[in-house]
Amino acid sequence: MLEGWVALGPAALYMISMSITPGPNNVMLTASGANYGYRRTLPHLLGIALGCFVLFTAIALGLGVLFERYPVVQNALRLIGSAYLLYLAWKIATAPPPEFSDAAAAKPLSLWQAAAFQFANPKAWVMGLALMAGFLPEGGPVWLNALLLAGLAEIVAFPCISLWAGFGMAIRHWLTTPQAWRRFNVVMGVLTAACVFFILR
Repeated sequence: MLEGWVALGPAALYMISMSITPGPNNVMLTASGANYGYRRTLPHLLGIALGCFVLFTAIALGLGVLFERYPVVQNALRLIGSAYLLYLAWKIATAPPPEFSDAAAAKPLSLWQAAAFQFANPKAWVMGLALMAGFLPEGGPVWLNALLLAGLAEIVAFPCISLWAGFGMAIRHWLTTPQAWRRFNVVMGVLTAACVFFILR
């Protein structure tokens, strides 16, 4: 059992490299950090961690095999996820500058929305499949090993994705005019929409 957990170090390095690189989550976190700040983006961050934790654990317990046997389920999830991502991209691209937005109407992604999106996020699937295939210890109960490894993965990943929200907050200081805000939001919306290509390819 102990020998299997020697792989925790490499597993942590793998999660750092995958979590800190660009993807749908990090693009949206940058936009959210710029528009809403870190505190209001925190439910989005926690939702990503929760969704990935559940997804990674489910993969280890057989969800990946289920999708291989029934591709129609995976394809349907990809289409739903792509449509939802395009909707989010439109909301980001058309968001007014913070000082002109309705504080009550303008809301960042919620914890449950962010968590549910991970099941349609191709990068999350790649991370989870590789993590569980490469680093899940062989000795001991599979469910316990899966929970511990998925938990470790999200503890490591959380500071990495938080950097993207912080990056958005840093960019905020450069956006001094309504025109600059609108351009930034359009660019973030386009980048978010572009992620659909990686989902549907």
